[in-house]
Amino acid sequence: MTSEYAARYTNSVLYDDKGEKHLGDFLLHDDGSWSKSNGDEDVRQVIDGSNKLLTRSLQNWHTHLAMQLNARDFSDGFVLDRWLNEAIFPTEAKLNPEFVRVGATAAACELIATGSSFAADMYFYPAVTGHVLDNAGIRGLVGGPVSDFALPSHLDAKSALDELDTLLSKQSSTDRIQYAIATHSVYTCSEETLIRASELAEKRSGRLHIHVSETRKEVADCFEKTGKYPVEYLDCIDFFKPNTVCAHASWVKKNEIRILKKHDVTTVHCPSSNMKLACGGTLSLPAFQAEGVDVRIGTDGAASSGNGLNILAEARTAALVQRHDHWDPTLLPAKDVFQMITKDSKDWVAWDLEDLRMFPRGRSNNRHIANLVFNGARCLDMWVDGVAVRMDGITQTIDEKLAMQELDASVESYYEGIE
Repeated sequence: MTSEYAARYTNSVLYDDKGEKHLGDFLLHDDGSWSKSNGDEDVRQVIDGSNKLLTRSLQNWHTHLAMQLNARDFSDGFVLDRWLNEAIFPTEAKLNPEFVRVGATAAACELIATGSSFAADMYFYPAVTGHVLDNAGIRGLVGGPVSDFALPSHLDAKSALDELDTLLSKQSSTDRIQYAIATHSVYTCSEETLIRASELAEKRSGRLHIHVSETRKEVADCFEKTGKYPVEYLDCIDFFKPNTVCAHASWVKKNEIRILKKHDVTTVHCPSSNMKLACGGTLSLPAFQAEGVDVRIGTDGAASSGNGLNILAEARTAALVQRHDHWDPTLLPAKDVFQMITKDSKDWVAWDLEDLRMFPRGRSNNRHIANLVFNGARCLDMWVDGVAVRMDGITQTIDEKLAMQELDASVESYYEGIE
């Protein structure tokens, strides 16, 4: 009979879900749990953990994964309108399933290499991205975009919703890949489209994912059109369903924050993207914390963030911008921001304690999480459902070299006439 223990790490350091440190030998179970090892259990792999730090894997709660095609941004320095109209829209007009496969595969490589085993995505051809993430052995909340503008993947909102209805009808609640209904925003979706999307989420017990109050212009335009601010407007049309994912929420009022809490919304702080595109503000964390709103962290797309998909880098930025904006150096200490990016994770990562960025460890050998958040470290191993997705710094489920070669080859035509 196959052992339920995926691995035993010996002489290692492990931080549990509460952020408490443990030293010794540990068993990583197939179901994602862990326990101390006596040394005599039947395990599938024994690993010298003397130079490894075990933590829960990271989670990236707002992404546009296949925008790796636009990453390492050739439009750096563009204002938002120019960035969209001269760099993003012209390339996305060429999108097809093969481009999305290549971009999503490159994204999966970066997620795994930087310690993330989960991403909440919003991009075209969601079935393609779902297949890529599934083959990569990681988890995803894969949102298919819904908009009343013509999409690269669909002629209209109805056809996008019809595809998502099919995808949602076929999934199980235990699947690593879950699909979501990614209504783009209040300014690209009509009221009818937003309501139909919400009804589909209720019908299929699916999740909604939407950009909310990202810029002042979005907020002002919504108020001029409806007499309400975006969160108020979505509330009045009964859009929100439990666990709706709202990205950005940079320009919201206190009563809107209370509305988000009322509906058990997951709000995503994306500071790098907001700052790089100079949207004029970022989510104000203390106000959300005061109301008990569930706040996660996301990189946004690699083209808009400037950080790629490295959620550790985004966590560092989040901690710094919150302290800067509120003149409060006590906000988001490393242990708290690390909890935000690992909350509810079922998976494990082993980090390289010999990475020079992890020194000094302190007289009490207690600086691991602070070093990891503020400096970063090499991701050596990743375990998802008892499977080694990455081992000794090498991803096992994707050929990284081939993936990068395909990405470079694809952008030769993807950027044609633009770069």
